[in-house]
Amino acid sequence: MEKFVLFILLILLATKSYTSNFYQRTYKNQSIFNFSGKRPSTLGVHNGKLTPCTHKSNCVSSQSTEDSHKVQPFYYKNSGNQALKRLISLLEAQPRCTIITQSPNYIHAEFKTSIMGFVDDVEFYIPSSGNQIQVRSASRIGHYDLGVNRKRIERLRKLF
Repeated sequence: MEKFVLFILLILLATKSYTSNFYQRTYKNQSIFNFSGKRPSTLGVHNGKLTPCTHKSNCVSSQSTEDSHKVQPFYYKNSGNQALKRLISLLEAQPRCTIITQSPNYIHAEFKTSIMGFVDDVEFYIPSSGNQIQVRSASRIGHYDLGVNRKRIERLRKLF
């Protein structure tokens, strides 16, 4: 157990020196390890809805009816097309974020953690009517995310 803790501490100390601007520019989408898991085949919009969150606590969605998973949708004032462009620009500026799918009303992006390489799938759906962007963020692996998905959505909302 002591060796494991020491190993983790050494990794953390070693990675701290790599947080320079050079590293951020050069290795934006890379992690030390790669525990990405398999990309879910259920992602996307089905009958006007994003995939519902499962019983795991590592998912949030604006379309969820459960308080533990519920987040508010994003709102926009201009056109959906302008909102989509703004979202794309915002996502492209995020570290370790890769846009996987993009259509006129949907975006799927992957966020990767810096050390372990865990991947979270983040989706945005802009229905043809209204001024809302439905959002979903879920971890691929594990049951708990320590609130990372909720914090990410709220941070993106503030930047939007």
